[in-house]
Parts: sequence; C-alpha cells; structure tokens
Amino acid sequence: MGIELELHSARPARKGPARDTFLRGSYEHGEALAAALSGLDRHGSGKLGWVDPYGDTLFNEQEAEVARQEAAALAEGCGDARHKAALLDLAGLLDPCAATPGSYVWFLGD
Repeated sequence: MGIELELHSARPARKGPARDTFLRGSYEHGEALAAALSGLDRHGSGKLGWVDPYGDTLFNEQEAEVARQEAAALAEGCGDARHKAALLDLAGLLDPCAATPGSYVWFLGD
C-alpha cells in the first residue's frame, strides 16, 4: 500500500487527460507516507486524516494550506526518518498548492 502525490494547476480529470493540468509528482515515498498518515483521526480537525490510502483524494488550495501546517508539525515530531522524509516531501507539494488559487494536490492511493 502506498500513496503517490501529484500537483495540478487545476482540478485534474479523473478520467481522460489529467496530464493537461499536471505540474509535478512525487512517487518515491508512497509506502512511508501511507504509514505516516495511518494513525490520523479521520474525524479530527485536520485534513490529512481524510486521505484515503486505498483510493484517491483531492485537496484544493484551502485544504492544502491546513494540510501543509499539519504535515510540517507531523514531520517535526516524527522519529522515523522514512516517515519524516515522506512528510517533508508532501509539504513540498502542499506549499505551492496552498499559494496558487485553483491548484490541487492529488493523493493517489493503492
């Protein structure tokens, strides 16, 4: 199980040419990211608990702003080097998304 990440300039098409909006992706920390997010409460106040490790999840720029802060806090308190690297990589995609109206981060679960 893993979660791949993609940054898009607009809402990506779930079917068809999602590459039209694709800016960059992250595919090397999938399993570590899924593990780092696995203990989060889906019903809590954060956004990262909403990420479905088995399906796809989209965050717009407002959701990315909240998730960016959450990922940074999780990375700071993380003792596992692989999980920390995955969370910092996630924050690296959430930052430009939060700063760009109309953009999205797409979490692609297994």
